[in-house]
Amino acid sequence: MRILITGAGGQVGRELVDVFSDHDVIAAGHSELDVTDRDAVVGFVASKQPDVIVNSAAFTAVDLCESEIDKAWAINALAVRHIADAARFAGAWVCHLSTDYVFDGTKTAPYTEWDDTNPTSVYGRSKLGGERELGTSDTIVRTSWVSGFHGANMVKTILRLANEHDSLSFVSDQRGHPTFADDLARVVRRLVVERRAGLFHVTNQGAVSWYEFAQAVLEAAGLDAARVNPVSTADLKPARPAPRPANSVLDNAALRLGGLPLASDFHEPLGRLVKRILAT
Repeated sequence: MRILITGAGGQVGRELVDVFSDHDVIAAGHSELDVTDRDAVVGFVASKQPDVIVNSAAFTAVDLCESEIDKAWAINALAVRHIADAARFAGAWVCHLSTDYVFDGTKTAPYTEWDDTNPTSVYGRSKLGGERELGTSDTIVRTSWVSGFHGANMVKTILRLANEHDSLSFVSDQRGHPTFADDLARVVRRLVVERRAGLFHVTNQGAVSWYEFAQAVLEAAGLDAARVNPVSTADLKPARPAPRPANSVLDNAALRLGGLPLASDFHEPLGRLVKRILAT
C-alpha cells in the first residue's frame, strides 16, 4: 500500500513511519504539509495518491490549548475535515488518532468505545471535533498517556526530574493506561492492513495513577521508587489550566471483542524504553 502519514515528525508519527517501512510510505511532517491549509492538503494528497492516510498530526499541548483555542481547533478538528475531503477525492481511507480526553473522567469503570463523550478541556473538545469529521468507513484510534523514544513525554520528564531532585511529587487521583508509541504503532498497522473501520481504543494494559507510573519509571531505571510522593490534583501548585479526566482508563473493548490481540502490560515497553533512553 501507499501510506501517507501526517504528523510524521512526532513521537507517534516517527514510530508509524518505521512500522510501515515495508510499504510505500510518504512521511509528511509540518514542514512538508501544513494540515490546516485545505488547498495544500488537497493538492498534496491528489499528487501523492495514497491508499491510506494515517493522521497523527495534532496540537497536544493540553494546557496551551486553553489559551490558543483557535490553533487547537484548526489542527485538531478542521485539519481532519481537510484530510477527509482530500481522502474522498483521492479514494483513500483514513485512520485518525484521537485521545482519552474526549471523556470527562467521571465514570468509575473503564471507558468503552460506545460510552458517551463529554470533554471538559479545549484539547478534548477539539479532538472530539476531529473525530466527528470522519465517516463510518474510516478508522478512529483513541489512545492515552503516550510515551516513546522520540519527542518530549512523561517518561523522559520523570527521569530528568529524578536526576535533578531528591524527591518527586505526582498526582495520585488521576488514573489511566500508559501507552508506548511503538506498541501503539504496531496495533495501528494491523488495523490499517486489515482495513478495520470504526472506533478503537488502543493502549497498553495496566491501569495506574501518575504517582504509581512515576514509581514504575524509577524502578525501571534502578532507582528508589520511595522518592515519589503522592499529591492530589487539587493541591497541585500551580494549578494546571486544563482540567484532566480523573479516570482516563480506556477499555480496549473493540479489539478484545473482535478477537484482536491487545498491547502488552505497560511494564514491558516501559522497561524497554527506559533502557534505551539511559543508553543514549
